[in-house]
Order: sequence, then structure tokens, then C-alpha cells
Amino acid sequence: MTSQSSSQSASEAAEQASLDAMTKSKGTLYGLAAYGLWGLFPLYLNLLRPAGAVEVLANRVLWSLMLCLGILAVMGRLRWIGALVRRPRVLLGVTTAGILIACNWTIYTFAVLADRVTEASLGYFLNPLVTVALGVILLHEKLRRAQWVAVGIGAIAAIYLTVDFGGPPWVSISLALSFATYGLVKKKVGNSLSALQSLTAETIVIAPAAAIAIAVLAQQGNLTFGNEGWVHALLLAGAGVATTVPLLLFAGAARRVPLTTIGLLQFITPVAQLLTAVFLLGEAMEPSRWIGFAMVWVALAVLSADSLVSVGRSRRLARAARGMAT
Repeated sequence: MTSQSSSQSASEAAEQASLDAMTKSKGTLYGLAAYGLWGLFPLYLNLLRPAGAVEVLANRVLWSLMLCLGILAVMGRLRWIGALVRRPRVLLGVTTAGILIACNWTIYTFAVLADRVTEASLGYFLNPLVTVALGVILLHEKLRRAQWVAVGIGAIAAIYLTVDFGGPPWVSISLALSFATYGLVKKKVGNSLSALQSLTAETIVIAPAAAIAIAVLAQQGNLTFGNEGWVHALLLAGAGVATTVPLLLFAGAARRVPLTTIGLLQFITPVAQLLTAVFLLGEAMEPSRWIGFAMVWVALAVLSADSLVSVGRSRRLARAARGMAT
């Protein structure tokens, strides 16, 4: 009986390990798809010309909201919206997050339509370093030596690029700050809402401003939606799908793979954006600027290596603790 029980336990453990591996593989594919789509997003935004940044952003917000509400309605999960009003802490967090992501989307859309995708990609390269810095300044987190080295190299890179640009790279800095602060607010709110609910709530917050922007553009005769043909109108409406789908893929990845995997996958987006800008959109990249980008990449490599080492150490300690317990 003991032998049979052990054999059965080993079989169950092997089956569970296989399921875990399949889950992680699926999560990794979701993550690759999400970050890949975000990386190619500049190409989609370029298809929306001659619409300006304000109109593109307004359409992105309104169509995302309609799509999210439609999905939630089909799933029968709309009651939480009323309950959200009775949760002031979560409502305040969602409102703040909505404003921050609106700022991020506005800056990013402006950058793409102004042919400054390389600066936008730099912003998302800087984002992990800014996130670490905000953790120290606002949350009083303690940094390991390697993390301090990474932040220091990042700061030197920022100074170098400021000199190279002839002034601070405001697009990059604004994108990094807005998105890092957005992530900080989301961390404070916690897992109160799912990814779909969170996006819905955030777009509800900024939808009135988007609707007013559309009305003003229409009154001024500057609205392209409906005036540039049905293909253009469909592309503008598709901005909602282009916003929602990668987020849902990311949510699926985050539930299935470790945070360290997500942390490494996130570099796909700025790399894809940079390659898209230089090789597909024809943006100029001065040799001196590559040096600044290389400094940022070194900082990110140090940060990533430290993260992997830290996770490995934690796992070894956990296994040792379980061994002592048994």
C-alpha cells in the first residue's frame, strides 16, 4: 500500500508539474503578445493621421470604455460600478490612476504623431529605474547595492542625454514619471479590481473630458472622424481594441508567470518601439544618442541581474525552510 501510495503521489506531482509548466508557457506567450503589441503600437497610431493627438486620445478613451462595458455586460459583471462609489479609498485611487494614464497616453500619442518615437522608447526604458527611485523616495524602500549602481548609471545616462539633446528629454522623462507613478498608485489600490474593471473605471473617470474634446473639435470643424472615409473611422474606433486587448493579455500573463518574468518581458516594448522608429518610421538616431541609450541598457541589465539573483536566493531559502520543517 505504501509503495502504491508513493507511486500515486509521484504521478500526481509529475502531472501537477506538467500543468504548471503549461500554465507558465501560456502566460509567457500572453506576455510576449502583450508587450509585442505595445511595441508595435506606434505603427497603428501612424495609421490614424490626419487625426491629431487630442482626437486620437479621445477616441481611444471612449471606444475603450464602450468595449470594456460591453464585455462586462456580456459577462454580467456590471454591479461593481455602483459598489465602487461606496468605496472612497478605491474610488480616489482609480480617479488618480485615470488622470495619470490619460497624461501618459496624451504624451505618448503626441510623441508618436510628432515623429519622436525614439524619445518615447527611452521613456519606457527609464521606467523601471524611475519606479525604483520612487520606491526609495515615497515608500522609503531599502535598495541593495546593485540597485543603487543601476540607479546611479541611469542618472548619469539622463545627464548625458540632457546634454546630447540640448535640454532635458521631456517626452522621455514625462512618460517614465507618469507611468511609474501610475504603477505606484495601482500598487496602493491593490487587487481591489480586475484588470478589465480597473481599465473600465479609469476610462469612466476620463471619459467626460474625452467627450468634451470631441465636441470642441467638431464645433471647430477639426474632427476627422466621419470626414476622412469609413476606413479612417474604423481605425479610430479600433483604438479601443488596440488599447484593451494587450491589457487583457498582460493580465493573463501576470496571473500565470512569476513577477521576474514579467519584469524581463517588459523590455520588449521599448526595444520594439526603438527598432520601429529607426527602421520602419525612418527617425534619425545620432551616434552620440546611442551611447546614452547604451548607458540606460547597462543600468537595466544590472537591475535585471540583481532581481534574478534575489529571486534565486529567496527560493533557496524557502526550500531550506521547507526541508527543516519536514
